[in-house]
Amino acid sequence: MDAPSADGPFQINGRCIDCGTCWQFDPQHFAPGPSRALVQHQPCGRLETERALLAMQACPVAAIEATPDLRQLTPVDGFPDLVCEHPAAQVLYCGWASKRSFGACSWLVVRPDGNVLIDVPRWSAPLARRIKALGGLAAIVLTHRDDVSDHAKWAQAFGCERWIHSADADAAPEAERLIDGDDAMRIGSDLTLIPTPGHTAGSLCVQLGQSRSVLFSGDHLWWNSEQQVVVASRTYCWWNFPEQIRSVRKLLDLDVAWLLPGHGHRHHFEPGEWRRAIDQTLAWIS
Repeated sequence: MDAPSADGPFQINGRCIDCGTCWQFDPQHFAPGPSRALVQHQPCGRLETERALLAMQACPVAAIEATPDLRQLTPVDGFPDLVCEHPAAQVLYCGWASKRSFGACSWLVVRPDGNVLIDVPRWSAPLARRIKALGGLAAIVLTHRDDVSDHAKWAQAFGCERWIHSADADAAPEAERLIDGDDAMRIGSDLTLIPTPGHTAGSLCVQLGQSRSVLFSGDHLWWNSEQQVVVASRTYCWWNFPEQIRSVRKLLDLDVAWLLPGHGHRHHFEPGEWRRAIDQTLAWIS
């Protein structure tokens, strides 16, 4: 039996697929339930209401309901939403999650060398206009086969190349650029593709910068805010979990300030916390 949502105008309907999009983006108002999301607190005031409305817009299956009057207050330019700033770039969350990628997050990296989309949301003309206003797209990186969604529409709209690991390339056979093997590959001055096979054969992480970097982890790793741990999931490993453990070890010596996963909470690490967190993860799963 699902826990009831807080009384008020925002409610979760039976279409919810429990993907986590709403509570990852707006944990102040939405939370995971036993089998689907719930509204834990109704928003209060304009800014909170706009945040909840953007969570409703991001939902891949229209599972969040609100009154018509409230829906009219949805910001037209709410996405992409700024997450963090790195000396090399700004990082924004794209919203507009896709059911075909089970609501996975897509991230826009705005950088002088050309903007990069890491994984893709569902196609959205309003979002495309906002990305164009921010400088368009120079490339799309697909972290693994599960989160390719509407990659063809985004690539066509912006005339940009797509990167994917060759082991997952059949999920995006039109991709122009492939990475092979297990060696990291630098693309541009500040982005590194790190093969991390395990969740899928072609899973990879993307590192922005080297010092106090941002790590886009796809479904390889994510943050569990309740247990305060980095998770590498055996349950949601579709290919080879021993390989996934070995891939986690590859990331141990990175200097990570932000972990931005496809699913699960994003998290900021203070200096030195990343290594301690990964040591804890390896002790837990090994």
